[in-house]
Amino acid sequence: MPWSTGSRRSEVPVPLAEVTELAKRVLDEVERAVVGKRDAIELVLAGILADGHVLVEDFPGLAKTLIARSFAQVLSLDFARIQFTPDLMPSDVTGSSVYNQRSGDFEFRPGPVFTNLVLADEINRAPPKTQAALLEAMQERQVTTEGRTRPLGPPFLVLATQNPIEYEGTYPLPEAQLDRFLLRAGIGYPSRDDEWGMLARRLERRADEIALDPVAGRADLLAAQRAVEEVYLHESVGRYVVDLVAATRANPRVRVGASPRGTIAVAKLARVRAVLAGRDFVTPDDVKAVAAPALGHRLVLRPELWAQRVRGDDVVAECLAQVPTPPTGDLGPDHQPAPGAGGQAAAGEPARRPG
Repeated sequence: MPWSTGSRRSEVPVPLAEVTELAKRVLDEVERAVVGKRDAIELVLAGILADGHVLVEDFPGLAKTLIARSFAQVLSLDFARIQFTPDLMPSDVTGSSVYNQRSGDFEFRPGPVFTNLVLADEINRAPPKTQAALLEAMQERQVTTEGRTRPLGPPFLVLATQNPIEYEGTYPLPEAQLDRFLLRAGIGYPSRDDEWGMLARRLERRADEIALDPVAGRADLLAAQRAVEEVYLHESVGRYVVDLVAATRANPRVRVGASPRGTIAVAKLARVRAVLAGRDFVTPDDVKAVAAPALGHRLVLRPELWAQRVRGDDVVAECLAQVPTPPTGDLGPDHQPAPGAGGQAAAGEPARRPG
């Protein structure tokens, strides 16, 4: 059944197979603009389907802003871009009350945060008080100004960018705000063939901008997000997630490990990865694939490691090597393991649904 953009679609349960097909079409369309970065845009889409915020951290000119615009176009979402600068005020983000001479009263004018997809461009260039204007919106999906709370309509997603090498005139994001990002993604430089493909497409269309076709609507996205919640996570895989997060807290290189919010983030992203792979259950490989993007930015490392260029992702890789992988036998929702039951596949083998 084709996806529609009508409001009634979001009220009907969506089969996971349809979500898998929708995700493929979305990725194919976005890849028309972002050439050769399938893994990166798949990770961003995973954050969107998991109803989480995404921090894209990479060098200038690597399509960070283009990715946000492309997803907004393809998913038919209301879009707003906020260029974070040192003189940006909190009211420039959330909105403020303005006196209306005709009515003789103050009226609230919503800021750019009142949309579906917000691009917080170079978020670390604004001072902490302006960065903090996003904290309530990101966690509670609401904005409180002048004693009144205004909800943000779903979906509400923040895609923030920052440059990892340019620190002059920037304000590092506080740990409390980093923890509110479901994942951190990098783009990376394209390969030689991909860069030529990008250049060839630019020469062919004779314009910098590229118009992408809408693949789905807001109602479709909300329905897909709810469908992801139906993906089954076996207790053994769930405990593996818990042990992995606990290992980040015990690692000697870490001053502050991942919070329980990180545990939930890993589980949410692993469920989306299962859907993208066409499964209705999570495997340990799903967890391993999303662990670094979900946990790396949440770790506070010991100061002496900064000079050694050790990153949170490196610590997560250590923890993945230390925590035992659970057996990957029958992890589907129809499997009810008996106490002490054996016969499961060895770690690393593909999971199989009961026949």
